Amino acid sequence: MENIQATRRRYPVGIQDFSKLIKGGYTYIDKTEYIYNIANGNANYVFLSRPRRFGKSLLSSTLREYFAGNKELFKGLKIEQLEKDWEQHPVLHFDFSEAKHVDEEALNEMLDIQLIDYETLYGNGKGETRPNSRLRGLIRRAYKQTGKQVVIIIDEYDAPLLDVMHEDELLPKLRQIMRNFFSPLKACDRYLRFVFITGISKFSQLSIFSEINNLDNISMSRDYAGICGISRKELATVLCPDVEQLAERLGKTYEETMDLLTMRYDGYHFTWPSDDIFNPFSLMTAFHKGEIKPFWFQTGTPTYLIEMLRRFDVVPSKIGGVDLACNEFDAPTERLTAIAPLLYQSGYITIKGYDPEIDAYRLDIPNKEVREGLMESLFPHYISTGNEQDGRAEVRLLSRDLRNDDIEAALSRLQRYLKTLPFTDNTHYEGHYQQLLYVIFNMLGWDADIEVHSLKGRMDMVLRTRRYLYIIELKMNKDAEKALEQINLKDYADRYANSPLPRVKVGISFDIEERTITDWIIEK
Repeated sequence: MENIQATRRRYPVGIQDFSKLIKGGYTYIDKTEYIYNIANGNANYVFLSRPRRFGKSLLSSTLREYFAGNKELFKGLKIEQLEKDWEQHPVLHFDFSEAKHVDEEALNEMLDIQLIDYETLYGNGKGETRPNSRLRGLIRRAYKQTGKQVVIIIDEYDAPLLDVMHEDELLPKLRQIMRNFFSPLKACDRYLRFVFITGISKFSQLSIFSEINNLDNISMSRDYAGICGISRKELATVLCPDVEQLAERLGKTYEETMDLLTMRYDGYHFTWPSDDIFNPFSLMTAFHKGEIKPFWFQTGTPTYLIEMLRRFDVVPSKIGGVDLACNEFDAPTERLTAIAPLLYQSGYITIKGYDPEIDAYRLDIPNKEVREGLMESLFPHYISTGNEQDGRAEVRLLSRDLRNDDIEAALSRLQRYLKTLPFTDNTHYEGHYQQLLYVIFNMLGWDADIEVHSLKGRMDMVLRTRRYLYIIELKMNKDAEKALEQINLKDYADRYANSPLPRVKVGISFDIEERTITDWIIEK
């Protein structure tokens, strides 16, 4: 173990500054060829959308150092072979990643702080009191003083807006502040060499999108599919020693560890076709800590996601497995008529296929980390109890029952647990308990589907464990015999005749008044 510790590389967990990463000797997946191509392409205004913690800020920082001409930082990287001139430009880099959960006053203060830093370098003009006039003045003075066109980098531009998407009063006010701030960009075009903007979503009523006609959105470009995140090829080559060390710490083979990393962190695609992309934050944290856990979700689930799921009345089982027309990906965030585009942009569903005949993408949850994390986040909205931790702890014991192939014990535990929950509205129909079981089983890491089609009907639920395939039918205020009778009458088990797992039929009865399971029958 000591030898592993001695040879382990430094991993850039939370490091978003390119200069600090390089000088500190942290592991870096070389993305500088993308940097060169972006900076020297046909578009001078570029927008990139990626989920949180996917490397947008590091990418922005790398662009800043490139345009500042800091050649020494790129020694040995791909761009060193591509760039010959290393021309220096004044760079104005605005980072909004910390502008979350802010009101008007806090947002204006943040703009003021960032503008002051550059006014120290380039001065400020008479009468420049508002953020937009101060930005305009900075661009012109930087150009005049250096004789070089200015580079503008705007990182996480939408951070102030996302968390207030559901707040009808605050959203327009913050949006207006941001709109005014960005408004000089079009008028200052002659002074600008390049403008790069990152974010998660797209708000149409900002001057970035409404006034800059030649903004190139590369978010779904095949040329830039791997610009953020870590590809399978990069994992298998550059990070191969790290996988081997992680495998040794886990007591597993290299192949077993790759399978675990793939199941947990892989599966993202930002166009189609595309190489598989791994979540870079979770992957680097796994190498750093020497364990595989849901690191991305441990950093928090955005408030806006839960609120928007409520607003669009999306039940957990309907989050994935959706088709989205190509033109819907570009829908303005504040005019969404469905939640799928936002879930995609936020990284909770991803592209899994494309149908050219209808020009639509197939979207689904990317991996096990996201599926379990989503269910964990939604769990409190189904149990409505004041002590969520106790609820999670009790429910997790179900996983042990299922791991021990004891479905009887699992149902007994669930019955006792449901009896302890306080009364809530909307628990008087079968669908509520169907979704509750779906959330619980998937939160625990088991493979559960609902409304599964067969030749003669739809199964309420199919649950796969390591040793069994459970076909589950739920009934409200009817005995479990009726549920089992439906499974047999409609030959649900026949759909899985070729399954290597033994099939188990489970009929479950729920009582509306008791709001819990009252009876069940298990038939192997």
